[in-house]
Amino acid sequence: MRPALELTSVPIWATTVTRPAADLSGRFWTVIAVGDAGAQVARLWTAEIAATGGESRLRVHTVPDDDAVDPASAALRTALADARVGWRLMIAGPAAWCLKLRAEATAAGVADDEMAVATTDVGMRSVRCAHCRAVTTAAVELEDTVVCGGCSRNLLVYYHVSRRQGDHLGFMVDAEAQVRS
Repeated sequence: MRPALELTSVPIWATTVTRPAADLSGRFWTVIAVGDAGAQVARLWTAEIAATGGESRLRVHTVPDDDAVDPASAALRTALADARVGWRLMIAGPAAWCLKLRAEATAAGVADDEMAVATTDVGMRSVRCAHCRAVTTAAVELEDTVVCGGCSRNLLVYYHVSRRQGDHLGFMVDAEAQVRS
């Protein structure tokens, strides 16, 4: 039986492509977008913020799909160094990437209500093995299985996302059968 997603640690935006409106409650904004689809969302958010007269307090960072993690992390660190009261972070891109950046922002003290996330692709997941701690990235759904790239166990992709690491939890799907054998 599938649990209600809102009762798990998996954000809705990690399972369904979403594009929330720009967070206009802020006074300063940083938008970090990955790929063409993320850049398109960033343009929409920029227009929404510009309509309120806030474009001078907005910074937009776009990163190509193939090189997302390091430049996006650098952009986040720069933004955090300049953050003031009323600062908001908006992230747009593939869900697996957004989860990683959200984990980094959360570790730096950014609260959930200071972030907005738009996902442009939810097909890929980073799954952390509970047994060997390796991370395997694959096109897999929740409750499906994936072979761990570290220990070759068949992992069940569970309804849990680590806020600290930005990965889905995977554990050996047939562990009970292996113990009884």
